Amino acid sequence: MYVGRFVVVSPEVAAYRVSSRSFPNRHVYERNGALVVGPTADAPETDNPYIAYNCVRTTDDTAVVGNGSHVDPIAEKLALGYPARDALVTALHALDFEKDDYDTPRVAGTVSEAGAYIATVRRDALHVQEVTEPTLVATYERDAPAGYDLDATEPAAAARELYDADFEHRVCAVAVAPVDGGFETAYVNE
Repeated sequence: MYVGRFVVVSPEVAAYRVSSRSFPNRHVYERNGALVVGPTADAPETDNPYIAYNCVRTTDDTAVVGNGSHVDPIAEKLALGYPARDALVTALHALDFEKDDYDTPRVAGTVSEAGAYIATVRRDALHVQEVTEPTLVATYERDAPAGYDLDATEPAAAARELYDADFEHRVCAVAVAPVDGGFETAYVNE
């Protein structure tokens, strides 16, 4: 099954996987304290604004994961002191779904010592909810938050578990978790 890009958030870890039929030549790398999805050196030229973006950003106490440019304003709202729920609602409401050929939903999640949230904005809805168990939301097919069987509780294992998940067209995966007053991140490119 092809679900596109997806986020899984649990109280311990937030993770994100890029799955793509159209732009598979992408990878994750670190830049200026963020994890970034971008084209590989051998990727064909494109002017598509949705294929390169920060997919993980952290603030002093909260980490954000997501499938696009909305990750930055969510992190900025958190840094200003917004509660996670309000930062997600504000940014997703302002940016709305992606204005591409598919009206691609934006998906995002936050994780901190204080709690975790998952969110999506689609053409027909905006969902933001606190999570107490692993929860998935994807751009296609599974575009409303629902329970997900995630065993991993630390970033390296969570990134690997999402990368290996039985959904089509895997490209790369990332994960982030609060640890010792900071954050640990991990990613898988193959």
